[in-house]
Amino acid sequence: MMKYSKLRKGLKVDTLNGDSEDLAFLTHYLHNHENGVSKSYEKRAKSYFAKINEELSIVSEPQLQAMLPIKWDIPFPSPENPEFTFIDLFAGIGGFRIPMQELGGKCVFSSEYNYHAQRAYELNFGEVPFGDITKLNLDIVPKHDLLCAGFPCQPFSISGKMKGFEDTRGTLIYHIFEIIEKRNPKVVLLENVKHLVYHDNKKTLATIIQHLEELGYAVSKKVLNASDFGVPQNRERIIIIGHKEKKFDFSKLKKSPKTILKDFLDKKNDFEYLDEPYTILEDPKIQDSGLVFAGYRNKTIRKAGVRPGTEHLSRVHKQPNRIYSTEGVHPALPSQESSGRFWILHEGIVRKLTIQECYRIMGFPDKFKLLNNRGELYKQIGNSVAVPMIKAVAEQIKSQLLNIEK
Repeated sequence: MMKYSKLRKGLKVDTLNGDSEDLAFLTHYLHNHENGVSKSYEKRAKSYFAKINEELSIVSEPQLQAMLPIKWDIPFPSPENPEFTFIDLFAGIGGFRIPMQELGGKCVFSSEYNYHAQRAYELNFGEVPFGDITKLNLDIVPKHDLLCAGFPCQPFSISGKMKGFEDTRGTLIYHIFEIIEKRNPKVVLLENVKHLVYHDNKKTLATIIQHLEELGYAVSKKVLNASDFGVPQNRERIIIIGHKEKKFDFSKLKKSPKTILKDFLDKKNDFEYLDEPYTILEDPKIQDSGLVFAGYRNKTIRKAGVRPGTEHLSRVHKQPNRIYSTEGVHPALPSQESSGRFWILHEGIVRKLTIQECYRIMGFPDKFKLLNNRGELYKQIGNSVAVPMIKAVAEQIKSQLLNIEK
């Protein structure tokens, strides 16, 4: 049995080497060769492997079958006896895949446009995601029980005549609808920023729900906060769930006790301290969100339009100027590195979160492997999902909609 680490070294997967689509076919085939969903991958995968096998010299026999099954020496291998199948669209770095696999899910297809996220995904799951969803041949997407997608928020241009999900042509969610129509999964799980609720005068969300219903799904939705699921981050996201027969009951979600930031911090690291004038408030107040606004960098006071009692906030109306206490939660991590880590007050010292701390407060296990590119790391974690929140949702999807009991 060949280890994946040996194969990936020969394939030079670390750089994807310009062959990301071929590597997507090959790694998808290696993951799925035994379960009947890989016919669309097999020919392309074997052709690619035959082309490069002489150069690699990693097996004595040119047939790909001689290597199977692969020993998956990776941080997050698929479950040996899966209970359901899922696909991972707009996969990012695998925030959906980690909890789904923990709950017995087998990923049979993944897609992600960003090159750096593809590399991070492969490093942790041994699979190169397929690229641009707008250019996918949908025949390669296998049947599956659950479709997962953390899709970008885009406006729709709706004509006077409703044409089903044809109205959303030109947007990324249109391609999700196409996959749903073709493969008819039992459950659809979509995630987006809270702003989707109000986007384009609420037309965007209404259109998404309408078209899911036209495709035969009973749809439920709710804005959830990651801070209710065991991580110290005020991160609100809308979850949309569709099922062929019944609506998902969000009231059954198992929430966790509130946590605070100081319990998730590194003891030692190369910390980045605030080296400029700042002010710490004498009596910081905890907000309803769990944030504790503790102080601010001494920037120019904004005077115009300041409401009484908001003088401190007006000075720091741009959040990167604010300082938050580690006795509370952290603001939602954005995707821009420059503003992706807010200043925190911990044990009387002001510093920023380390990249490891950022991943930890999103619920990523410490064994998750990080690429050596700081700007991309902040972008990736800011665009990801809070793993424990998705796991709580997935547990109830298994129980309520897939009828899989523990």
